[in-house]
Amino acid sequence: MMFGLFQNRFASQDDAAMRTAMQKGAFLVDVRTASEFAAGSVNGAVNIPLDRIPMELDKFKNKGAVVVFCRSGSRSSQAKAFLDRSGIPNVWNGGTWQDVKAMLKTL
Repeated sequence: MMFGLFQNRFASQDDAAMRTAMQKGAFLVDVRTASEFAAGSVNGAVNIPLDRIPMELDKFKNKGAVVVFCRSGSRSSQAKAFLDRSGIPNVWNGGTWQDVKAMLKTL
């Protein structure tokens, strides 16, 4: 029970930090396939499918902050882990593209 309490507290801190990053113009990256991206995404987002991230790593360098997202949060979790291991700072897993879109509307 207490673990869940701490987990929720840290999640809200991460959400607040991600929200601040988005307010400051974070690099928004949809890691779904090109066809999924074409069917709808977040305004201002770029599409770099998960399997292309290793080849497109230069696009992530020198960004103040990066928010990755996908359909369910699974691929974006993998993308965040890869970017973290690659030394890209300030990367957040935004979860679903609908979550990121909704958060942007509240900024």
